Amino acid sequence: MNISPLCLWLSGACLLPSLVAQAETLTPLTVESTPHIQHQELPTQALEQALASEWGLKLEEWQRYRRLMQGPLGVYSPNLDPLTALGIEARDPQEQQRYAEQQVQAEFVRVQKLLTYQNAYNEAYQRLYPGQLPVNLIGTESTAQASPVISSARLTVFVTSDCKGCPERVRQLQQAAQGFDLYLVDSRGKDDRLRAWAKRAGIEPKKVLNRDITLNHDTGHWARLGDNGAFPAVMRQVNGQWQRQ
Repeated sequence: MNISPLCLWLSGACLLPSLVAQAETLTPLTVESTPHIQHQELPTQALEQALASEWGLKLEEWQRYRRLMQGPLGVYSPNLDPLTALGIEARDPQEQQRYAEQQVQAEFVRVQKLLTYQNAYNEAYQRLYPGQLPVNLIGTESTAQASPVISSARLTVFVTSDCKGCPERVRQLQQAAQGFDLYLVDSRGKDDRLRAWAKRAGIEPKKVLNRDITLNHDTGHWARLGDNGAFPAVMRQVNGQWQRQ
């Protein structure tokens, strides 16, 4: 079948308006997509600014913290808070002093809030379950985000249910009026199991209520701080390192 040049020309003429119309409808889509991408970036910057403000930092300081944690500092100490990280990597003594003061103020407020709530929890517990030892709601893990350069004079005692010498060692510490945080390594998160061990060791409820002694479930503390030695493990933090006492 032969198609004349005239027919071909007419077909092209008919198709041309259709193609032009399609191009006109597609072009605005491309132009409109750019503002949409820019609009998506705004919430991220606002979030970064909000996070910086929560720590009392400027946006530039927060961004520097993020960069530091992506480098060697973050590899060696992945859980550092912003103030500690920036303080360690301070560029001059004045900057280091400023971050140190900010951290002291922030941790003071944080600990006060935690203790206030723990006291309210203890009062409610004694009212609802009188005579039972309250398990430490906060736990010493609340200080896990604190600066690693801060040393603690308080003892941490790790025990297990089948440790024969553990109850006696705990009684000795209690009689010596030594405050400590007790962790039952194999408590499995069961409050009754932890209370039963404390009762067997003769821990006085009054000392628990006053927080001279705290009862804690072990949620990986021994794995992080322990030395794989025998129980009981009585440990103290000295210059950022945990040592047996």
